[in-house]
Amino acid sequence: MVIGQQLLPDIPRELTGVAEWAACLIYILLLRKRLPQRRLVPVLVLGLGALIGVQKLAGTFPLSLWSLGMALAIGTMFLVIAAAARLSVREAGYFCARAVVLAELVAALHWQLHCYFFVGHGDHPLVLRGLVFVLVYGGVFALAWVIEARHFRPDATLDITRRDLASALAIAGVTFLVSNLSFLTVNSPFSGRLGSEIFYIRTLVDLCGFVALYAQQGQHLAQRASAELRAIDEILRTQHEQYLVSKRSMDRIDRKYHDLKHQIGVIRAEVDPGRQAAYLDELEASVQSYEQQARTGNGVLDVILTTKSMAAVDRDIDLTCVADGQALNFLSVMDICTVVGNALDNAIEGAQAVPDPDKRLVKMALHSRNGLTVFTVENYFSGELVTQDGRIVTRHADRDTHGYGLKSIRYTAEKYGGSMTVNTAGNWFALRVLLPVPEGRQR
Repeated sequence: MVIGQQLLPDIPRELTGVAEWAACLIYILLLRKRLPQRRLVPVLVLGLGALIGVQKLAGTFPLSLWSLGMALAIGTMFLVIAAAARLSVREAGYFCARAVVLAELVAALHWQLHCYFFVGHGDHPLVLRGLVFVLVYGGVFALAWVIEARHFRPDATLDITRRDLASALAIAGVTFLVSNLSFLTVNSPFSGRLGSEIFYIRTLVDLCGFVALYAQQGQHLAQRASAELRAIDEILRTQHEQYLVSKRSMDRIDRKYHDLKHQIGVIRAEVDPGRQAAYLDELEASVQSYEQQARTGNGVLDVILTTKSMAAVDRDIDLTCVADGQALNFLSVMDICTVVGNALDNAIEGAQAVPDPDKRLVKMALHSRNGLTVFTVENYFSGELVTQDGRIVTRHADRDTHGYGLKSIRYTAEKYGGSMTVNTAGNWFALRVLLPVPEGRQR
């Protein structure tokens, strides 16, 4: 390759293919949804051969078909990522864009160092040149894996939107075009004319592109975390407001209940036995639904359980509860509303969807054991449980305003150093929250 007055060698096509394959491998290894190892290895071996083959083929194209050769290489990278991991087209395209920029960066950096140390300085042992190759490729790709692992944790959902994909493609496209512009023509305001200058520009532009993609993913995660926190805060506020409303309602119910007991006494003095029995049956039936008031030793829990019991009765759900309310005395009012209220809301909603009224069952238990507060809620459910990346997904179509109940329970449990787990057995769904009781609050 002649650049200005300098004759510099092109990057060997084999090394470019290896860089592209290694970049794909980095992002594949960051994903939990990749193929099992026994299937992944053959895919990667074939992918390496395909990428090197495509690069060798592109090397035979004239300069006018350079863009076609690059398109074939990028398309092959997309296929390798899509074949090695269970991704949607959007997700595979997003990771392909990142892999292209990373591959360009590593290949450019290595070849810049190679030309600086070895080209025009006499013969050097093949071992020394191989050592530089191993150090640059191995070191940079290992560093990239460590850096990217902070943004692509195995337990996190990808949630790649069209905007994310468009931004990644735009960054990768501009980076690729500007970094390679000098190799296509030196007659542009953004082209270099000296060989070392061109290599430096290419490496620097690729580095800026990688940093831009890293920052984009960081901003995406920050926005998603902010949205989840806002939704959780809204749930906390709503649960607390429901508690206050329920408490006022219970006070009115208590007054009404005592009034009705006196009215029953008056009715019993009715001389007509038929009318007396009819009045008594009617009043007792109307009072029975309000005689759900719980007495657990915790006023907040009493209000929640009474309200949820009444909601369960309205939906023909059999809610049974064995609870020691004092086991939650170290939690704030809002946190009790969050954990217990959300858990019972989810259980009641799940049981309500069961067609057979005899199977609409919800069981709750709360007690302390060995310095831990154990809270469990079980409910019978029908249909299939929807999961995504190992986590339960709301059945509501609007996932922007639903599906944060379990997240808020988990968030609250972890705030106290505890944990939340869910599991299913047959048609029973079970939620368990473990909270360590602070020292001095244990009984």
